[in-house]
Amino acid sequence: MSLRALCVFCGSRSGHAPAHAAAARTLGTLLAERGIELVFGGGRVGLMGVLADAVLARGGRAIGVIPRALEERELGHQGLTRLHVVGTMHERKALMAELSQAFVALPGGFGTLEEICEAITWTQLGFHPKPCALLDVDGYWGPLAQLFDHALAQGFVDAQARALVLHEHDPARLLDELDRRVAQERG
Repeated sequence: MSLRALCVFCGSRSGHAPAHAAAARTLGTLLAERGIELVFGGGRVGLMGVLADAVLARGGRAIGVIPRALEERELGHQGLTRLHVVGTMHERKALMAELSQAFVALPGGFGTLEEICEAITWTQLGFHPKPCALLDVDGYWGPLAQLFDHALAQGFVDAQARALVLHEHDPARLLDELDRRVAQERG
């Protein structure tokens, strides 16, 4: 595998649909089975906690990055392979990007949306060549993908930039495609 470390952005809540937590568990299990290190926001709650617990339960590596203010509120996952405590959200995102080779968004709220859009923008601007993806659970990211298509149709995004964002429903296929894209960048 070319993909060795994946940054996953996801909710600090689990959402209402059981499919959200199930998808986080499935992705975590696949990461561990494939030897791909999880890099994530370091939380023990919501989809973050479900994802990290699934990785760890299968003997995988889970690396968290959490701002000190959230750690002080006892939201950090204490059972991780490693938990980096940083000063700010900006430091958090920078370190998560440094530690990973690609980005995926599971369902989440404003923070998840902001994080994946920033990663996409960094790729588009050439700040890094790391692939970005939406793992669409029960159509959660469908409206965002439609917005990206609308931005393309309206001339605010070009086809090359739109193609940067992988939109996939199946976690195994998503990991296969990210691995292919990472290998292509390295080759």
